[in-house]
Amino acid sequence: MLNRITYGDATALPPLLIAHGLFGSARNWGAIARRLASDRRVVAVDMRNHGDSFWADSHTYPDMAGDLAEVIESEGTSFDVVGHSMGGKAAMMLALSRPELVNRLVVADIAPVAYHHSNLPLVAAMQGLDLTDLDARSEADRRLRPAVPEDGTRAFLLQSLDLKSVPPRWRLNLGVLGREMGGIVGWPEVAGSSDRPALFLTGAASDYVRPEHRARIKALFPAARQAKIPGAGHWLHADKPREFEAAVRVFLG
Repeated sequence: MLNRITYGDATALPPLLIAHGLFGSARNWGAIARRLASDRRVVAVDMRNHGDSFWADSHTYPDMAGDLAEVIESEGTSFDVVGHSMGGKAAMMLALSRPELVNRLVVADIAPVAYHHSNLPLVAAMQGLDLTDLDARSEADRRLRPAVPEDGTRAFLLQSLDLKSVPPRWRLNLGVLGREMGGIVGWPEVAGSSDRPALFLTGAASDYVRPEHRARIKALFPAARQAKIPGAGHWLHADKPREFEAAVRVFLG
């Protein structure tokens, strides 16, 4: 089963499940999860091949939706679900395939469509990082900079580098993630739709959810609403955490 980090106590409100995006982890969501746990129980998970969860030879959206379903079933009650990017696609697949497990759905900056970009250069950069005698994140940052010049992206990736391990290691199954990248940026053919209330929350500075995606969103999630957070990019929860939290609270409330 997926590794999980739990915040808060059970209340009259449904518990909330948080599914992170590609190269992320449950720990990335700690600050937001703690604040959202002020009035409900919140469970953040490490997706398969990420963080402290199990490594597997496949990384498809039916796989990931099944993993989320297993977590919810083990809790014995339905959940509200928040998913970002890859986690958002997994959450959508969960709502489509196991609607009885999902009360409300928040999809953060992703659409149920196939994208044409690739994160393979980031996989190659992490695989190419020289881990020899590496014991400081600042040195890892220096070594990774030539391959990943963007400071924010580099800082995000390095959160998944385990420097306490001997030798240091990535908490990411980079081989499988690289091999499965086509499916991760893609979207499988699905039948039917979900009547669950859904909020597609995007960053105003991001181009991941475009006007031409709206018809597909409405076809799969007829009850969907859409909203944008000004000044936020694809990592909207990191760019504007308070605004993201407020939008989620209003929708789930």
